[in-house]
This record gives sequence, structure tokens and C-alpha cells, in this order.
Amino acid sequence: MAEPLDRYDAELTTPDMVILELEAKDKADAATQLAERLFAAGRVSDLPGFLEHVNAREHQLATGLPGGIGLPHARSEYVSRTSIAVGIAKYGHALDFGAADGPATVILLIATPASSFSDHLEVLATLARSLSKESFRESLRRAYDAEVISELINSSLVFFDH
Repeated sequence: MAEPLDRYDAELTTPDMVILELEAKDKADAATQLAERLFAAGRVSDLPGFLEHVNAREHQLATGLPGGIGLPHARSEYVSRTSIAVGIAKYGHALDFGAADGPATVILLIATPASSFSDHLEVLATLARSLSKESFRESLRRAYDAEVISELINSSLVFFDH
């Protein structure tokens, strides 16, 4: 009889992919810390290779969204399945992701397999819609709980067929 799957296997993010009180010196450091969580969770196979893709994408276009959101992302052959790592910046440690209205306090690193172009766009679009709502952003900032934050992210993408 097959072993039951861990309930987190199917989720886009899990509590162990959430960093509360994130302290990073810049957006590249934040992306590295978040990517390390994806690597530890077995969602990214080559950490330096994946970070190269994230940084290349970041150099093309700023990934800051209004309302204090950083949305670094990359499609990469080093990603086994669409995943999201979440960082909530420690008070006083907001990071510049190039948004016109100022630095980011919520950082979401989106990793999708290189082959999943439509998935990548769908996750980005869906998250951007959720994050455009102040109530959703505030819920993420005020949660102080990795379980709650991962649940908020997963439920915002509930119709995404992964």
C-alpha cells in the first residue's frame, strides 16, 4: 500500500517556506534566504543556478508592487514544481524592490518550472490581484504565524490547478 502523501506536498507554499521577521541587506539577500527555504523543501534542485535566474529576471524589470510588496520570480529548470516562499520583513527592515510608492515589507518569491509558462503567468496574475487588496496585504503582515500566512497564500490561489 502506498504511503499517504504529506498534506503539504500539493501546496504552493508551506509554513517552512515562510520567513517571519526577515532581515536582509538587500533584495538579492532576501531572494537568497527565500530560495534557501525552497531548496531545503526539495522544490529547487540547484540553489546557485536558480538564484541566477531570479537575479537575471530582477535586472530586466523591477518586481516591486504598490502597497509594499516585492514579487521576485523566475521560471527555471531547477524548479521541480510551482512554489512560493514568503518573507515578512522585520519592522524597520523593508527592502527596495523598485516600486514607486516605496520599499517592500512582504516579499513573495515565486518559482515555477521552466516548462510551465502559462502556470507562471497565472500564479503571478492571481497573486497580483490578491495583493492589490489592502485587506489581503494587511492580513499577511499581521499574521505573525507561518501556518496562517501559508494558508492565506494557498487559499488565494485555490483555483490554480497545480
